[in-house]
Amino acid sequence: MRKSLLHPEDLEEIKERINKISENSVPKWGKMQSAQMFRHCDKILQIAVGKIILPKINPFIKCIGVLTKKEMYLLNNGIPPNMPTFAQVKVTEKCNFEKSRQELLSMIDEFIENSEKDTLVSEHALFGKMTAKDWGFLQYKHLNHHLKQFEV
Repeated sequence: MRKSLLHPEDLEEIKERINKISENSVPKWGKMQSAQMFRHCDKILQIAVGKIILPKINPFIKCIGVLTKKEMYLLNNGIPPNMPTFAQVKVTEKCNFEKSRQELLSMIDEFIENSEKDTLVSEHALFGKMTAKDWGFLQYKHLNHHLKQFEV
């Protein structure tokens, strides 16, 4: 079974790992500080609940995104370091560490609540049609990617 934020044991694991990161944790790659990473992950979760709307993208790129989603699920691949992202979820400003962590943990809970109510967004600009199962899997993959970035 693939890991997912919708599985209670995987959800608890992610929250524990988030709480292991300190303000002084140094990333293995990339430019984000830990507080910025928390804020970025918060924004990615906001996409799933409809708080952030991504722009439409080139249909060819979207086809690649849909295939990537399927490949990640079939092969259980991770996300490579330094992948490009949408401007709406980039974080370059200085962020308050504890506030950013708490907002991320709250957003994770809101994501779970929306999943239970079956109100997650049904379409992603890059990955196409999305089910709750897709969201749970991809959100776990994304959080895991950034937690590994900070060696937790």
